[in-house]
Amino acid sequence: MKSLLVPTEPNDSMWSTLSTALTVSKTFGSRIEGFAVRVSVPTVVAMDVAPSASLAFFEEENAEAARLSRDLFEKFMRDQNVPAATPPGTPRPPQTAPSWAWLDDAPEGDNFVGNYGRIFDLIVMGRPSNDPQGPHMSTFEAGLFESGRPVLLAPPKPSATVGRHVLVAWNCSTEQARATAFAMPFLARADQVTILTVEGAVVQGPSAEQLAANLALHGIKTALVTVKGGDNRTAGATILDHAQRLGCDLIVKGAYTQSRLRQMIFGGTTRHILTYAEIPVLTAH
Repeated sequence: MKSLLVPTEPNDSMWSTLSTALTVSKTFGSRIEGFAVRVSVPTVVAMDVAPSASLAFFEEENAEAARLSRDLFEKFMRDQNVPAATPPGTPRPPQTAPSWAWLDDAPEGDNFVGNYGRIFDLIVMGRPSNDPQGPHMSTFEAGLFESGRPVLLAPPKPSATVGRHVLVAWNCSTEQARATAFAMPFLARADQVTILTVEGAVVQGPSAEQLAANLALHGIKTALVTVKGGDNRTAGATILDHAQRLGCDLIVKGAYTQSRLRQMIFGGTTRHILTYAEIPVLTAH
């Protein structure tokens, strides 16, 4: 987890997002790189907002939002006494302490999050909300589906720690297997790892006991918890409830074992966690 990407927007959740990224960075000695998320012009045109005058106004607003995003990011780093990273190509020893960098002139559109995120160890962003200023579901899904990298969702209020007690929400799925593999740097450092299985919300695959045996080969000790549940619409609430009761500070959860469309219509575990999680969630698809 040496390189963290933080899509940045001027919204109320950014302070928690940056705080979460910094907590992770202090654990792994990571470089945090930010860039301004900007809505694409084609999106505005498709919405038939209006011709040239409105388009020019939109571009001005976009530029102002980008400036505010950078100011917010850099002020946070200064306030937290995080040094700027050395320029690329500069000889330097392996990084052991947090540092930051900013990417200027990032292209418009959410696709950039997925494209650029492919070279990072972790993408950190706020939990999606209905706030017009973000974080947006489209930004999260671009990172989740297009980057091939894990996404760490920060809660509205930052946690004092991230990864001391990790809850692995094991449902035997491919998506959960990927998320668990991505989470190995956290699992290896955790004081405690709990594998939670919710009965009735699993697919065909290896059991929690088999996962625990594999993690033991890496020197990771785990506790197993199995709880009764109904369908997948209640599994999310069960996972969050147990994470809170156990004092966990990180949930590892694969995203969208069910299709996105089904979850949008009927709800689902991923949807519930995206909406209500109050601790960081490491996820992957």
